[in-house]
Amino acid sequence: AYVIAHEVGHHVQNLTGILPKFNKMRQGMSEADANHMSMQVELQADCFAGVWAHYTAQKGILEQGDIESALNAAKQIGDDTLQKKMQGYVVPESFNHGTSQQRQTWLARGYKSGKLSDCDTFNNPI
Repeated sequence: AYVIAHEVGHHVQNLTGILPKFNKMRQGMSEADANHMSMQVELQADCFAGVWAHYTAQKGILEQGDIESALNAAKQIGDDTLQKKMQGYVVPESFNHGTSQQRQTWLARGYKSGKLSDCDTFNNPI
């Protein structure tokens, strides 16, 4: 459910104009800057997934352990975890989705607050 909610978060970004703006800005950026901005977009989608989980939990739809499973999934797909697993070392400059800790933090932030406005990865430290 977390991965689907994350992808729905990208749909929300598209509907609100965030993704089109990002895609336009990315064209003139260095790879490092584009990676950083991509990370902001991805972490915001994680936060949006958390907002969805917040309201799903309020409706009693989530089962015990669902949030823990989502946080574990976020941990498993962090750039640092994936790189360490695939190549044995990490290259932070190449991160474009966020570390395991960042992904868990932003997912939890959305879940705890339930507010899209708390998912501003562009004006808050990631």
